[in-house]
Amino acid sequence: MRISQSRIGSFVVRFLTGCSLICAAASAAAENAAELLARAAQDTALHQTLVAEGRKAAFFCANCHGEAGISKFSNVPNLAGQHPAYLLRQIEAFLSGARKDEFMQGLMKVLNEREKASIVLMYASRPVPPLHPPGPLAADGARLYQQHCARCHLVDAHGSKDFPRLAGQQTDYLKISLRRYLTQSGERFYAPMTAAVTQLGERNIDAVVDYLSSRP
Repeated sequence: MRISQSRIGSFVVRFLTGCSLICAAASAAAENAAELLARAAQDTALHQTLVAEGRKAAFFCANCHGEAGISKFSNVPNLAGQHPAYLLRQIEAFLSGARKDEFMQGLMKVLNEREKASIVLMYASRPVPPLHPPGPLAADGARLYQQHCARCHLVDAHGSKDFPRLAGQQTDYLKISLRRYLTQSGERFYAPMTAAVTQLGERNIDAVVDYLSSRP
């Protein structure tokens, strides 16, 4: 039986199209989370798609960190408003053991690269309300923050890709984290933070926390 040239041509087109789709899927699967974040920064449609996917992928995160990234527990950090690259670095830090938390490390192991990217973009896109009005220590805290912390965490305390947002953060979490750096308890280690908190002094931690948690 002879096959017409047109049918052969149609078959070749379908075959090549199928190969292209397979190659594209393989390429997407190989793309790591950092590469996805970089593409999403230039592609609004991809960014919106990943944020929507993040709402579903973060279902287990919401149990502690809240669906909108505002924690349900005062000793658990808010993730809302953090820079996506910073959040991704924390995921990788848990996986590598640079941040010590067996529970978080176990959860991070189940995420694929696209889920990592979608979760951090979703939380980064969420607004951050202040936790409470400024308290009696907030004014002193503002001065101390600008003196010891603003160089890295920025004047508005909104952070960057390298340093976390502190504005609107949970009070107990801030106190716990600062004291861990101060005492070098081992959960996290970063020499510049230990130096900054040492200069701040333990007696001034409450004032800085009062200021930060009351900021939008």
